[in-house]
Amino acid sequence: MIRQLRPDVAVMDPHMPGLSGIESTRHIKTASPDTAVLVLSMFDDDDSVFAAIQAVARGEAVFGAAIADRVLGLFTNQPTAHVEPFPQLTHRERQILELLAQGQPNAAIAGSVGTTPKTVRNHVSNIFTKLQVLDRTQAVIRVRDAGYGRDT
Repeated sequence: MIRQLRPDVAVMDPHMPGLSGIESTRHIKTASPDTAVLVLSMFDDDDSVFAAIQAVARGEAVFGAAIADRVLGLFTNQPTAHVEPFPQLTHRERQILELLAQGQPNAAIAGSVGTTPKTVRNHVSNIFTKLQVLDRTQAVIRVRDAGYGRDT
């Protein structure tokens, strides 16, 4: 379809079933080098998505706030401002994620944050959905890649 339609922009999800979004992007760029590819992994509203698509069609790069801040810091050799990790998570979800990344089981997390293990399970499920991970191991890898979750 890419060869036939030659779209200006293709929107990809990196976690597509079957062929990954990354591999699909390679195929798209081979078949239609002028097609810009917008990769979305998590978004909040239609307006943001359409604004990002239009920006990519104009040849602009679109990043989330945390990545944009880091990229800007790299190019300007300026220290970057502190950006809260995983802005899609609530404060409580970030708190639970930090404890999860330290290897604490749900019961211990519940005791630490003053809630029940069932509530922690619900938060952990929401965290997995928002981070687009399948299990605790993948979530911990994401947290540690961001520089968090280690005992000090």
